This record gives sequence, structure tokens and C-alpha cells, in this order.
Amino acid sequence: MTVKETAPGRKVLAIGGADAADFLQGLVTSDVRKLSEGPIYTALLTPQGKYLADFFLIQDGDRILLDVAEPLAADLRKRLAMYRLRAKVQIEETELYVLRGLGEAPEGAFADPRDPALGWRMISATPGEASGTDWDSLRVEAAIPESCVELVPNESYILEHRFADIGGVDFRKGCYVGQEVTARMRHKTELKKGLVQVEVEGAAEPGTPITSGGKPAGTLHTVAGSRGLAYLRHDRIGPEMEAGGARIRAVPKD
Repeated sequence: MTVKETAPGRKVLAIGGADAADFLQGLVTSDVRKLSEGPIYTALLTPQGKYLADFFLIQDGDRILLDVAEPLAADLRKRLAMYRLRAKVQIEETELYVLRGLGEAPEGAFADPRDPALGWRMISATPGEASGTDWDSLRVEAAIPESCVELVPNESYILEHRFADIGGVDFRKGCYVGQEVTARMRHKTELKKGLVQVEVEGAAEPGTPITSGGKPAGTLHTVAGSRGLAYLRHDRIGPEMEAGGARIRAVPKD
């Protein structure tokens, strides 16, 4: 039996009007023209290339639905309205729900574009039910950042948070807000900081600073069982990392 669970803390906006696709194409990090192939994962950045919001775009007839974390929705709507100018675009809130689940996808659902391990998502006029799935554990295992947790508005850079690996940025689409900074970061020989999957031995709360040999190395974020996600300086990843009373070890990449 397929269980449709309401994804907590999500808001759905509707972008309508004759210019909706072109309007979004000039703003977000992914290629909106690929909506004809299915939903996409993307982000809106500041002109300085810092993260503001990440979200899913879903084609729904003649409008585009935007699935975003609720704490980011109001500011995102204001920023989109600021960029609208004379474009023929309407930006509206909806009373729709975001559902998610694992296993066989029901009609109208789509595979999570970030990673198949995160199951499927769908937009619905009716809420779902609790499934008991440990979504944080799945997300940590797939090293997927979360809005307002690993991804901090006006602070994070998306390439340091694996957007190039999880389908959140298209380097061939052309201009978008923050594109110049993002492109320069991509062409660096190596990023100095980034999101890393870690093993956590002991107790440590999310947000705990991580040290390496006594020097500041980063921050521990989501913890699920013995695994977690941390934002780390790559040059300080080593065998002597600690977060509070816990020992931290970077999980080797496959």
C-alpha cells in the first residue's frame, strides 16, 4: 500500500501569466525550459551569488507551481514580485499540499529530482497521512542539504552544498541572478569549504561548532543516528575532529 505523507513545513506558490516561464528562466539556477521533461529542483540567489531559497518547479497546465519551505515563502514571493516589473506574471499563494512517499509512485507524483533515494513528491488538494519514515536519515545518507538547516539564506553558496551533484544548477542555461559568482566558483581549482557527510560518535546537537586539532573547522548540522551532515573547511578535515563531546569523522567519498 502506498502511503502519501504530507511534507511538513512546505508552501506552494503558483506562477501564472504569459511570461511565467521566461520570467523564471532569467532568475533561477536551473533551466526552466526542461519543465517539459518533468519537475526541476532549483534556487534563487542574491546578485552576489548567495543562497536565498531552494524549491521545486512543477508544470501545472498553463501555470508553474513552486514548492518551497514555508519559512522562505513570504520573502521569496516578495522578491519574485520585485523582479516582475512589466512582465505578464501573476504570483499567488495556494492552499495546495506537498505529499511525499517511498515505493511505487501514485498517479501525478514525480521522482524527487535531487536523488532517487528520497522517493517521490506530488502536489495535492488534500493532505496525506503520517508514514513514520525517517526522512532525515534518508537525506543524510544521500548528503542532501535542507532549507534553513544546512542552507542558510544570505549566507550559503550553493556549489558548497552539492547543487552541482543534485541537479540544482545548470551551467549551460545562460544568465540568472548570481550566475557570475557561481560560474567563478565552479572554475576554481577546488572549493575551500563544503557540505560533508560525517560519522558522529557520541552526543552533539545540530549547530555545534566542529574543531580539528583544536582549530575551528566548521559546523555540525543534521544528525541521524551515527551519521550527520557538516559544513567543513576542507583543509581542516582530519582524524582529530570534535563537536562538543562527540568525535567526528568525514565519510570517504565513493
